[in-house]
Amino acid sequence: MEGIIMHTEKRNKRSGRDPIIALTMILVLLKVTGLISWSWLWVLSPIWLTLLFFSAVFSVILLGGRLAKGKW
Repeated sequence: MEGIIMHTEKRNKRSGRDPIIALTMILVLLKVTGLISWSWLWVLSPIWLTLLFFSAVFSVILLGGRLAKGKW
């Protein structure tokens, strides 16, 4: 039982420290309070730019693996 509690505590210490989520929350807060007048596209850009980046990396790895195996 003690191991479960320690595992849960470790997971809870990590939450809220992701810089992409923190930046997005700050930008949303600034947008909602009217301190910035950016479009929602740019307010939410940390999320979609991160997804775009990791999609590109995954695609390069996948393509490189297929080329190395001679399947293309």
